[in-house]
Amino acid sequence: MTSPSSRYPSRGRWYVLLLISVMYLITYLDRVNISTAAPEITKEFGFNKIEMGLIFSAFVWAYAIFQVPGGWLSDRFGARGVLTGVVTYWSIMTAATAAAFSGASFIIVRFLFGIGEAGAFPGATRAMQLWYPRRERGLVQGVTHSASRLGAAIAPPIVILIMTRFGWRPVFYVCGAVGLLWSLWWCLTYRNLPEEHSLVNEAELETIRGRGANGEINPPALEKQTNVPWGTLVSSGNMWAIMFAYFTYVYCLWIFLSWLPSYLVEFRHFTLIKVGLFASLPLLAGVVGDTVGGLATDWLLRATGSAKIGRRTVAIVGLLGCAVCIVPAALTANAYVAVYCLTASMFFLEFTIGPSWAVPMDTGGKYSGTVSGMMNMAGNIGGAISPIVFGILVQVGSWQAPFIVAAALLVIGSAVWAFWLDPDKQILAP
Repeated sequence: MTSPSSRYPSRGRWYVLLLISVMYLITYLDRVNISTAAPEITKEFGFNKIEMGLIFSAFVWAYAIFQVPGGWLSDRFGARGVLTGVVTYWSIMTAATAAAFSGASFIIVRFLFGIGEAGAFPGATRAMQLWYPRRERGLVQGVTHSASRLGAAIAPPIVILIMTRFGWRPVFYVCGAVGLLWSLWWCLTYRNLPEEHSLVNEAELETIRGRGANGEINPPALEKQTNVPWGTLVSSGNMWAIMFAYFTYVYCLWIFLSWLPSYLVEFRHFTLIKVGLFASLPLLAGVVGDTVGGLATDWLLRATGSAKIGRRTVAIVGLLGCAVCIVPAALTANAYVAVYCLTASMFFLEFTIGPSWAVPMDTGGKYSGTVSGMMNMAGNIGGAISPIVFGILVQVGSWQAPFIVAAALLVIGSAVWAFWLDPDKQILAP
């Protein structure tokens, strides 16, 4: 550590936040680029709505299945090596999407891509659990997820720009190259513990760890986990509540991440150029919602001293706000009103991210990577089902029904937060 006797805390943890935020941006840039390219891919290969739904969901199935292994790896080996490896791998798979030549090959490549991205958020959550005090966890989760939604928001104009000049395949080469550059940056400049980083002085370390009764800085959770208490984990009602609540959130999220550009082109009859703008508006609103929700949940936690109030209130407002806005978006005859309502819906939906991802750190302790992996696995099972259900409902003739289904799930999710999920109750020992 540099300047160990400095009176003023260094800012090393905010540099780490920048690193992680850039990775989150890349994850969403890479996973939603295919959504904007979908109209051109569909035209070239003649895919119908159900086939495109299967291609969209292939990534999410792999992403869901490999969440827990990804979280366990980071708990066991640390986020530095694990994230370096998985980002390198998924970047190669992103570029490989350009080589797909049939429906089956798209499904295979997107599934392999999903395996890599599965380790990203659980690994980052483990890093954040070690690098940030509890009072900052909602904020850092909000900021990082804001970056991810920014990646999704900038994807449509970037993809449209590349696609209109060079075709859809170079989109995936460019995105893959960006990920490879990040993995090198991470490997060279990140350390698994703030104690190991040259940018962190003793004053900042005290901010992160706090001091014990003996006046010494509290030690970090150094254990590398080998034996996760799976019996305790899967028998915990609180774990199941966290998983189910996140299922309802991600189901709705994947409507925006998969079908939104096609919906705007085919049902709302916007041109491809306009889609580059209007598909970005809800996702830009999500950027704001992530940060505001993260700030709000930490503020309420500090003001009340209760995670139940701090986490629950923000999540419930977010889920119900999205449900209230998404129904008129589906039913209005005015295309522009639909875009504005979808923008408001995404703001409220992303309001829930700060509390959702703070809870695994609050309740999972040294197993926070595994707990967040379980949560994200359940959520992305919803994300895998969502594009398929959307495609089936549209194929049988209704563009409105998928949004009504999502609204009903959001109401159920808010009830789970209100009556079942307990952010103060430890799932596993800290």
